[in-house]
Amino acid sequence: MHLSMWTYPWDVQDQGLEQTFKDLSGRAGLNTISLATSYHAGRFLQPRSPSQKAYFPQDGTVYYRPEDELWEGKEIRPLLAENLTDRGDMLKALVEARDAGHGMKVSCWTVCLHNTRLGLLHPEHVTRNAFGNPNYYNLCPSSRAARDYVVTLVRDVTTHYKPDMLELESPNFMGFAHEFHHEKDGVGLNDEDDFLLSLCFCGHCMERGKNAGIAMEEARETVGRFIAEMCEREVPERQFPRFPEAGNDAFNAYPALRAFLEWRTEPVTSLIAEIREHADAATRIVLIDLADGWKGGVDLEAVGKVCDGAILCCYFMEPDAVSALMRQGRQALGPDKYLGAGYRVFYPEVTSAEDLAARSAAAIAAGADGINFYNYGLIPEKRLDWVRQAVEGLKA
Repeated sequence: MHLSMWTYPWDVQDQGLEQTFKDLSGRAGLNTISLATSYHAGRFLQPRSPSQKAYFPQDGTVYYRPEDELWEGKEIRPLLAENLTDRGDMLKALVEARDAGHGMKVSCWTVCLHNTRLGLLHPEHVTRNAFGNPNYYNLCPSSRAARDYVVTLVRDVTTHYKPDMLELESPNFMGFAHEFHHEKDGVGLNDEDDFLLSLCFCGHCMERGKNAGIAMEEARETVGRFIAEMCEREVPERQFPRFPEAGNDAFNAYPALRAFLEWRTEPVTSLIAEIREHADAATRIVLIDLADGWKGGVDLEAVGKVCDGAILCCYFMEPDAVSALMRQGRQALGPDKYLGAGYRVFYPEVTSAEDLAARSAAAIAAGADGINFYNYGLIPEKRLDWVRQAVEGLKA
């Protein structure tokens, strides 16, 4: 059973390799470490760190050493994190410990298209709403240059470091409400408003969609009208009562928009297929997704045909909801692909060891192959015992 914890390089640096293995393997009972190898900015409260209680990581950087030859002539290129230069290559250290027989299995937690630094450098390759306004935090999966960046990134990591698994975060369209920096919304967006603002009509999507026979101009005009009407309302109001429960079917009255919504899974699925094709064959490539991943253009059944599986995040879900999600995931992926569940060990999202154990057991009973826990450096040390209790329950 795959049992892992999402971890930042600075967590390993602060604790040291030996203590990290003692915590994750010895105390928490895990067999894998999922290390961030490409990541974004944030503000993190670090209870475990002896000196960095508040930490702001460098935006949009990679935590491995890129192979220069692979990136020669590429329009979009990665930036090596100063953390690695200053404090060492933790991915290399973890892989070497694994190969020497005294470490853990290694998974690479890899942020793909969510990159504000690169979006600001390459605004011609970010997603854009129906009014053409850029979302700088999200490179577009329809952009050839953005796709080439992600494919090369994964190829680089897997061929030179040989991780056991690589987890793809954000190889898809992102939501408008995704946190950027001091977000302001005086309207009061509801789910459908956020979804409509998230739909991408950048030049790359317009070209790709038109080539697939989609009435892109009509779809864009329809979405633009809905956004304009939303902005004119005195108070928030739902235009589509069946959204989000009905998914894309909530928009059946608008054929061009409906066809566009079905099409927008194509850039995401084909990108993941291309990633798998060019990655090292020995590394399992899996998608990190949410229960409502369809909003970002993810067709889980299609994804299951082109990569090695998925980790479905079960944040805020009680055991019954976890079971339902895992059954849906297993049905979509099929019997032979990896299916994992992801949990944040955050309070009050999870309130006790028994709570975490019940949710974890529900996932395995419903067909999951493993669990990922979040996050080594962000939770108090004593919550590692919650993870251990959850893991012990899975083995019983």
